[in-house]
Amino acid sequence: MKDYIEERAIGIANYIIENNATVRQTAKAFGVSKSTVHKDVTDRLSQINPALAKEARCVLDVNKSERHIRGGMATKEKYLHKHMRYM
Repeated sequence: MKDYIEERAIGIANYIIENNATVRQTAKAFGVSKSTVHKDVTDRLSQINPALAKEARCVLDVNKSERHIRGGMATKEKYLHKHMRYM
């Protein structure tokens, strides 16, 4: 594996852990796709630093389990603002 890929994978994991970031937020911050973030954390990082991979995976698992709540809150907020415009 190329050095820059290893560095990116470690940087992505650290970013996820430090910022409690989602895959989308991380992808945007690093200018890569969601697939790349996922592959870096699950596959590549497991070979480089398994402990860091496990820690990042835990954060992503929590975010994944809460995403339906965040989606519902975003929808609620959207319709509250839309409704307030017409009052």
